[in-house]
Amino acid sequence: MYINMKWKMIFSIGVGGSLGTLCRYQFNMWTLFTAYPLGTLMENLLASFLLGGVTGWFFIRKGTDWLKAGVGVGFLGSFSTMSTLAADTVFLLRDDVNFSFVYLAISLFGGVGLALSGMMLGRSIGNVRNGESPPSNAE
Repeated sequence: MYINMKWKMIFSIGVGGSLGTLCRYQFNMWTLFTAYPLGTLMENLLASFLLGGVTGWFFIRKGTDWLKAGVGVGFLGSFSTMSTLAADTVFLLRDDVNFSFVYLAISLFGGVGLALSGMMLGRSIGNVRNGESPPSNAE
């Protein structure tokens, strides 16, 4: 049983990672017309939001471990990229120090903010799907 689950996890992370990498590559191809690393910024912000949403969803709706790992670690982990964020920031430092810091601040604070927003949305959707009403602001 343990070995079977281990292989399910490895397979789901591998498939998710492959798909996430392909999506990241395609996303970067769509944004090459800009002189700035717009693709990396958008990928990381979108991945933060989606990972927050998936995490919030799985707080409410219990999913299988291999599915959580395939989507979270595999797909979204490979769709986002910390190493490219770091490299882009260093490259931008050579050309425009101020823009480099703006890029880094948007990436970090935007990523955390969007992850939190995604988590709240994922939990709300998970609650509605479970037949519970979403929490009101009056509480």
